[in-house]
Amino acid sequence: MAIRNLRYEGDEILKKTSREVPEEDISTQKIQTLIDDMIETMHKFNGVGLAAVQVGVLKRLIVIDLYDDKGPIVLINPVIIKTKGEQEVEEGCLSFPNQFAKVVRPAEVVAEYTDRNGKRMRVHAKELLAQAIAHEVDHLNGELFIDKILPGTLEYIEPEESKE
Repeated sequence: MAIRNLRYEGDEILKKTSREVPEEDISTQKIQTLIDDMIETMHKFNGVGLAAVQVGVLKRLIVIDLYDDKGPIVLINPVIIKTKGEQEVEEGCLSFPNQFAKVVRPAEVVAEYTDRNGKRMRVHAKELLAQAIAHEVDHLNGELFIDKILPGTLEYIEPEESKE
């Protein structure tokens, strides 16, 4: 496993639409390594979610970890098929370090995807998981949270000095 380089604000790749992962490629070492690297990268930067495009790979692949007993989840070719309600949430993004703002996300989403073993799955997500899925699927479509913020809510938080 390896830490991948994150792509940051202003990088043109973040505005591009990601391509589907062909079913026959899911079990390949290349995709499985990408998944492991993405999880490791997300954890290194304390992220809740990460889309492949954020590490420079235009594939419809996201990883999410709510840091609960379920561990990280992998969603390949995710499609949000239903949303319900709205929630105003504070959001940040690994591609926009130290920037936080309020956005409106669905309170619930139903998404279909393929897991890392090639099995078709469906998840009914609420609250933080719904927010994370919506945020990461936006990345796959070249949409950024910074474009959806509620006016006047963007904050830049100075990073704490490292004590190393």
